[in-house]
Amino acid sequence: MNIAQANLRTLVLNADMQPLSWAPLSVCSWQDAIVAVVQNRVIQVKTYDDIVIRTSSRTFEVPSVVALKRYRKRRKVAFTRYHLFLRDEFACQYCGRRLPAKELTFDHVIPRSKGGRSAWLNIVACCGEDNLRKGSKTPEQAGLKLLRQPFEPSPFQLDSIAKRLAPYTEDLHQTWLDFLYWDSELAT
Repeated sequence: MNIAQANLRTLVLNADMQPLSWAPLSVCSWQDAIVAVVQNRVIQVKTYDDIVIRTSSRTFEVPSVVALKRYRKRRKVAFTRYHLFLRDEFACQYCGRRLPAKELTFDHVIPRSKGGRSAWLNIVACCGEDNLRKGSKTPEQAGLKLLRQPFEPSPFQLDSIAKRLAPYTEDLHQTWLDFLYWDSELAT
């Protein structure tokens, strides 16, 4: 296999051997992982079988899982479109329909025209139909009711939602599985 065409990724764990992030899953390119290993910033935990990189003086196994040497505490969640949709579980907060991200939009609960801010506590995931119906009105003026109030999620809350939704299991390399499902029930 030509490694340049393999599109391999490396799972990045925190020092406690848990994923650094689930939302989105903490991965990096295999090239960045090798650099981090060589620079002694991470510990190589697992490697891809039979895939090595040769230089004129060394041979490197390609890491599939690395762990940070020092624990990194995640304090705050970035206010992004993906994180907002994840917080709201990819569901319109007015009608409750679950949709793919490309079919969702976001809505200012208090419209910007009425002084509403673009912040965690004022924006929700919304389907296109309800967003058009609401327009620049408040939910009450448009005859809509929020299913739940918007909130600023913690990293733990987003990770919990991401694990529960787990839409990407087919993209996970076998060597990652021991590190991703610590709290899953074992099959009997």
